[in-house]
Amino acid sequence: MLQSIALILIVGMSLGWLFKKIKLPSLIGMLLTGIVLGPYVLNLIDSSILGISSGLRKIALIIILTRAGLSLDISGLKKIGRPAVMMCFIPASFELLGILLLAPKLLGVSILDAAIIGSVLAAVSPAVVVPRMVKLMEEGYGTKKGIPQLILAGASVDDVYVIVLFTTFISMAQGTETSVISFINIPISIVLGIGIGISVGFVLSKFFEKVHIRDTSKVLIILSLSFILVSIENVLETPITFSALIAIMCIGVAIQRFRNPIAKRLGLKYNKLWVGAEIFLFVLVGATVNINYLGNVGIKALVVIAGALIFRMIGVFVCLIKTDFNAKERLFTMMAYTPKATVQAAIGGIPLSLGLYCGDITLTIAVLAIVLTAPLGAFAIDITYKKLLK
Repeated sequence: MLQSIALILIVGMSLGWLFKKIKLPSLIGMLLTGIVLGPYVLNLIDSSILGISSGLRKIALIIILTRAGLSLDISGLKKIGRPAVMMCFIPASFELLGILLLAPKLLGVSILDAAIIGSVLAAVSPAVVVPRMVKLMEEGYGTKKGIPQLILAGASVDDVYVIVLFTTFISMAQGTETSVISFINIPISIVLGIGIGISVGFVLSKFFEKVHIRDTSKVLIILSLSFILVSIENVLETPITFSALIAIMCIGVAIQRFRNPIAKRLGLKYNKLWVGAEIFLFVLVGATVNINYLGNVGIKALVVIAGALIFRMIGVFVCLIKTDFNAKERLFTMMAYTPKATVQAAIGGIPLSLGLYCGDITLTIAVLAIVLTAPLGAFAIDITYKKLLK
């Protein structure tokens, strides 16, 4: 296990650095590290680490979402208004619609199977998008019009919306009765997540004001509470739930709102944590990629993915109608909202493990979407933001 951790860190950092040197996103090197070290090539990652891979990826996601909350400019987001709400649902809905139109004809699957494939693909990746939007906010690009804030907030809610849809479609495929509550739960889980996160953040702000402890201890407290929220969400079996990931981001937002000086210091601590978390996240996502599946993918699967992304970009364009974004800013927002990785890696294999007819093709398309869109989306953001944003 220790040897595997050493390999993940050393090789992941080395390839990440190498790709950065040749002007490519470092995450490509980390993904490649996971593919090469993973069970389908050299098989050098210990099975005990692969067994807790989803948990480690979740920890990395918690770190980056808290970091995003600590730096999210809510005042800039408020100015945007309607488009900010639309970005949470419309692009994913457009992408799902595109797959419903394309997949049955090109892949020969049923409408329900196409809906499952679409709900796996339709989520944008916070792991790719969020750190880049945080970087843009730190450098000041697009912040006057709230562009990185818009993308960051939308990407977080987008995932919750898509995962609830995925759970609903899986239940339908298994013959389980789906109630109206399943769909009502989508907005309720988001609202509850915001409320719980702000409440916890407010209490922590007051606690940090009264009790003077080291910033490192504050980070450990926030992380512990974040893990508890995720655990509670996982064990809840009630019809109405809450979104732990949104709650976690809102903890950071609340601390920034009520104790801004502390938020700035904690943001620096989380930046350091992200250095290691990023390596584990993308290396372990790469380790889930079965290259044997990639060899079986035909041109039709590529057409479905490309078509779905076009529908998604049209959805983003619709959200930005009647905004003061210029053509360059709209183009950047459309490109920045396409990368996929985390959600696809987490749920792409579930239909296959449940024995559903669409299991193989769902996993294949999910893997291909990660390999194509994560590096290309990150690359597009990294090389265009200085040219397209002010």
